[in-house]
This record gives sequence, structure tokens and C-alpha cells, in this order.
Amino acid sequence: MGSGEPSGRDVLTRSVRGQARRVGLGAALGCVHQLGEALVPVLIGVVIDQAVAGQDAGRLLLWLAVLAVVYVTLSWSFRLGARAGERGAEEAAHTLRLAIVRRVLDARGGAEDGRLPGELANVATEDAKRVGAVNMALMSGTWAVAGVTASAVALLLTSVPLGLIVLLGTPVLLWLGHLLSKPLERRSEAEQDRAAHASGVAADLVAGLRVLKGLGAQQAAVERYRGTSRLSLAATLRAARAESWQTGLVLALTGGFIALIALVGGRLALDGSLSLGQLVSAVGLALFLLGPLETFAWVNAELAQGRASAARIAQVLAAEPAVVGGDDPVPQPVRGALRLRGVRLGDGTDGVDLDVAAGRLTGIAVTDPACAEALLRCLGRERDPESGTVELDGVPLNRFDPAQLRAAVLVAAHDAVLFDGSLADNVTPRAEPEDDGTPDGSAAEPAAGDGTGEADADLLTERAMSAAHADEVARSLPHGTATGVGEGGRSLSGGQRQRVLLARALRAGPPVLVVHDPTTAVDALTEARIAEGLREIRRGRTTLVVTNSPALLAVADRVVLLDGGRVGAEGTHAELVRADATYRTAVLA
Repeated sequence: MGSGEPSGRDVLTRSVRGQARRVGLGAALGCVHQLGEALVPVLIGVVIDQAVAGQDAGRLLLWLAVLAVVYVTLSWSFRLGARAGERGAEEAAHTLRLAIVRRVLDARGGAEDGRLPGELANVATEDAKRVGAVNMALMSGTWAVAGVTASAVALLLTSVPLGLIVLLGTPVLLWLGHLLSKPLERRSEAEQDRAAHASGVAADLVAGLRVLKGLGAQQAAVERYRGTSRLSLAATLRAARAESWQTGLVLALTGGFIALIALVGGRLALDGSLSLGQLVSAVGLALFLLGPLETFAWVNAELAQGRASAARIAQVLAAEPAVVGGDDPVPQPVRGALRLRGVRLGDGTDGVDLDVAAGRLTGIAVTDPACAEALLRCLGRERDPESGTVELDGVPLNRFDPAQLRAAVLVAAHDAVLFDGSLADNVTPRAEPEDDGTPDGSAAEPAAGDGTGEADADLLTERAMSAAHADEVARSLPHGTATGVGEGGRSLSGGQRQRVLLARALRAGPPVLVVHDPTTAVDALTEARIAEGLREIRRGRTTLVVTNSPALLAVADRVVLLDGGRVGAEGTHAELVRADATYRTAVLA
């Protein structure tokens, strides 16, 4: 993450501390409730000794009225305290979810590396919920401490031995409960890891369902998910066993502790050290202690699971960004000249030197698809090159704020996805930017969101749809552009999705547009029409088309062949077809 930004641990801490006032209020009300609960057996003992044994009806009514007031107080304090605690837990979880989503969507990237989308969704939901529940656990733990303290004081006033048993025995129980929660914490973390991976695999299979059916690979996909699901189930069962052992052992220890209090109280009553009312109070307080002590067991389990989930969230929030540095705004207007010098990135590019003139349509043909992917990552600043520089209008890309840069240099990948909604929602941006950065004197039409009115915005959408031939897609749908495309555009064919994606990129109208294989799933006639439409709508603005399609390369002002990770040839499509055998093989074979 950028310098000055909070770490994952800081965000986790703030999510809990941010609800401190609300949780503190809940804890205070809960303490009132616990004091009331502890008072009930004491008051019953007083009623027995002063009213029932003495057959005093007046005193009986008085103490019954006191009991009624206590019951009303403890009832309302519990309701209000639980409400404050639950709200604190939910808002803390909400704060964490927002922090996770902000980190995942951060323009510098990195949070998604090595994680499936379903895994990230699981972290943002289940793990955030568990960490948020820590607020409720802490509040409940405070209640339990108050209940045990009140009981110990009441028992000390009744009998010193009984009070000392509670005061000395409770810390031992808490320590044993903490030790018993350690296996649960380890297995809970493994359970969440497996569950998140299973969710990620399921999301991937659903997203690629159409492809799997086309390949006849449904059974292989089912077997893959079955194996992942079995591992997740095994981890869940191990965590459940650990939780049941932890809960059972703590309850057994608690039961033994309560039995000890009742045994000592009974012996004290037999030798006359306690009155009948005091014995009833002691037994009642011992039974009341069962609640706070069970709460301690539950709190230990919640904290164990919360720590495991917090560690997973911290990993996402503290993930190293894919690109570092760069806070400068992109100067306006953007001319759109790109310059690459000695660019090397992984197994793709190997010292690329390339100049892209502003306002021109440039085609990039490749002999290795990995080179195209590496080039796209560099231009979109998803990854910085291992060596060399990439410049926009003479300024290195790593000096710009990544979010602003991507508004100026839009990379439209061929495997981009459509959103669940109508075709129109997928093409037309919901929020219009203030300026498209079109250079002064350009012959280009104004881009999306340049302050034009609704009619002009509709015209821009119409032109983008027409250039990408997505208007034909709309005419084939039952409700035109208002037709829903389904999640990921699954209700459309591959060629229809490609045309809608291209229309979305053209509608955005960035100063620099990079498109990757936008016509691989359309027929030759439609491809030729799209090529002409692309050239016309982007006239005067910098456009790179990374493709081996002859139709698209033929309309480019200049074509560059990347061979072996370097520039192998340059010229027009016609010139390269005549003069370069490698180009002919890559494009025409």
C-alpha cells in the first residue's frame, strides 16, 4: 500500500475501536443487567429470612416489589445493551468489508494476487463478520466479568469461604478455557482457508460454465469441485470437533466448579454458619454463575475464530501493491504519445523500444501471446516493467496516480466481463467524468462525460454502438438495449459479448485506447465493418489495437510486429505482408 496508508493491523484495530463508545454503552448496560441477575438470588434469600420465616406480609410485599423493580431493570438493560453490542458488531464488520473492497479495488492492485475472486468474497463476508463479532464477544465478556464479580462480592458478604472459591477459581477456569481454545483457533483458520478456496473454485466454474459445456468438460469440473469441497468439509469437521471438545470440556469444568460451591455452601448450612435464606442465596448465586462462566467459554471460542479471521483479513489489507509510487495527476490535455524504451517484463517483453504517435491508429501484431499480455499490463500499469520505461507525453507512467492514468490510458482486455444488468447499463457509464482529455484541435468527437447534455450523451452511445456493431446485437434482443445480459453477459454469444465490450470501451472515449483482440469471435464481414467503425470513431485520438487480425491491422496507420519480445518489423499492413515472412506467418497463417 502507499506510504502513509494504514496497515492491515491498523485497519483491524480501528474497526474494533471505532465502535468503542457503542460497545462501552452496551457493556455498561450489560453490567447493570448482570448486577440485577446477581441481586435476584440475594433478594430471594432476604425474602425467606425476613418475610417468609418471620411471616411478615408487609415485608413480603415490600421485597416482592423490590424484586419486580430489579426484574424490570435487568430486562431493559439487557435489551438495550444487546442492541448496542449487535449494532457495534455489525458496523465493525461493515467497516471491514468497506476496507477490504477498497483494498481489492485499489488502483495499485496486489490484493488479488494468488487469490481467487471467491476467496476474496469469503474474506469480505464471513471473515469480516467473525472479526466484527469480536465486539459483541468483548462486550459479553465484560458482562460475564461483572456477573462473576457481583456474585463473588455477594458470596463474600454471605460467606468468606464461598467468596474466595469464586475469586480464586474463576481465573483458573479462564486460563484453562484459553488453553483449550488454541486448537480451535488453528483449525478455524484452516476451515476458513478451505471454505474460501472452495468458494473461489465454484465461482470460477460458474463463470466458465458455457465454455465447459462446449468442451464437454462438465464431469472434470464436477470432479475438481468435489475434491475441493471434500477438503473444505474435512476442515470444517475438524474445526467443529475442536469446538465441541472445547465447549464440552469447559462446561465440564464449569459444572464441577458450581458443584464445589454448592457442596461447600451445603456443609456451611449444616453446621449453622449459614441461615436457610443465605443457603438459598448461595445456591442461587452458584447457579447464576453458570451463565457468566458459559459466556466465558463462548467468548473464548469467538475470540479464537476472530483471531483466525483477522489474520486472513490482515493478509489482504497488507498485501504489497503490484505497482508502487506515482501520485502526480495526469496533465491535461493529454496528447496521447506513448514511448517505450528497453521495456522488459517477465517472459513477455524483452527490451521493447516503441514509439506510438499521438492521434494515430497503431496496430501491434505478436508472434507470442505472452508478449501481448505483458504489453497490456505495462500500458495499463497493472505491473511495472522489470527494466526500462513507459512514457505518456514524455512523462514516465510510474509518476502518475494509477487511477488517473487508467482514465487517460484505457486498456480494454479481450477477456473483460460484462456486469449483470441491461445492455445499455453495460455500455453507458453511470458516472460521467468531467473531461475526456481530448487534445486541442483534435478532430475527435467529445468523449463520454465532457459536460454534454443528455441528447449529446445519447448520440455518443449511439455512435459507439454503431462503430462496434453492437446496435445489431441490440436489435436482435427482445427488449433492445433494455434487455438484461445476465451475470458476465452469459445470455449473449461470444461475438455479441465482444461487440458490447468494444462499444463500452469506445463510449468511454479515453485519450488513449488500447484494445486487445476485439473481434476474435465475429465473422469476417462483421470484423471488416468493425475495423472501419473503429478507425472512424477514434480518428484523431491515439489508439492501439493488439491483434493478429488482418482486417484490423489493415486500417491501422502503422503496424508494429513484436517478435521474440522485441520489435521485429514496422510499416503498414500491406508493406509488411509483402516484405516480412514472419509477419505473414503470424497474421495470415
